[in-house]
Amino acid sequence: MRNYIISIDLGGTNTRIMLLDNNLKILSRKCFSTKNFPARGKLIAEIAMLVRSLMAGSNISRSQILGLGIGVPGPVDYPKGKVHYLPNIAGWQDTPLKKILEKRIGVKVFVDNDVNLMALAEAKLGAAKGARNAICLTLGTGVGGGLVLDGSLFRGANFCAGEIGHMPISIDGPSCNCGGKGCLERYVGNAFVLREAKDKLRMKNITLEKLSELAEGGNKVALGIYNSFAEKIGIALAGVVNLLNPQVIVIGGGLSFAGGFIFRKIKDTIDNRAMPIQAKSVVVKKAILGKDAGLMGAALLVKENALRKNTKNKC
Repeated sequence: MRNYIISIDLGGTNTRIMLLDNNLKILSRKCFSTKNFPARGKLIAEIAMLVRSLMAGSNISRSQILGLGIGVPGPVDYPKGKVHYLPNIAGWQDTPLKKILEKRIGVKVFVDNDVNLMALAEAKLGAAKGARNAICLTLGTGVGGGLVLDGSLFRGANFCAGEIGHMPISIDGPSCNCGGKGCLERYVGNAFVLREAKDKLRMKNITLEKLSELAEGGNKVALGIYNSFAEKIGIALAGVVNLLNPQVIVIGGGLSFAGGFIFRKIKDTIDNRAMPIQAKSVVVKKAILGKDAGLMGAALLVKENALRKNTKNKC
């Protein structure tokens, strides 16, 4: 009997669903706007409905599904599959997402932080393939992080490790959605970069694409904005490099497309601020799996759990 995997990336803007076979070949996709379902219950109901539709459209039974993996943009109690909260999506405090989806769909469900899943995918299939120790960072509405240490995802004591975006880089900086102050995200998240660009360039309708275009064209103000946020990222990562001594740092998300000069500035800052042995051994790379990284990571999570289960059964 042929087996399948369902993976989901629940984002602040869009929620995407993918059907794959056991060899991680993508068979079908669905996508909808998360913002169309501001109520948590209606969003979960839409996800369940689309998953059932995907299965019915492909004539797949529940017994053929190895599992459903879902990444969410916030801290998760991984074993319980409970979402603690989502910093940029209201109303998700203490949501037992695993329990709810398993009841509604009837398949095994695995819930994890979305950047953990991106990190897993980039480490196994992408830019950090072959590295035993890798750090992944996403630059978007929020700033997320994931840690792969000694070949496996590192989740920490409460399964909430890797929140690089909420490392404070200022003693008394601006308030952050997480409840802290001076967090990296509060300086380099999309909204804050664009706010600075509007003020300094005096352009009301500035976009990240336009800002990148100006920077690549040599506009000194745009370059200054990017250099400033890249330096802040480099400062935060210098601390991570000193602490964890990774081989690779993989950076993805919207702002990672701004140009090679951002990666050079980040690496230069790490070289200048981190301890020399650790700084010399780390490389900074652009993520290569794009928007599919979280989805592929969710599929890998399901597959790894299925393999682990089969190994236990054989013993």
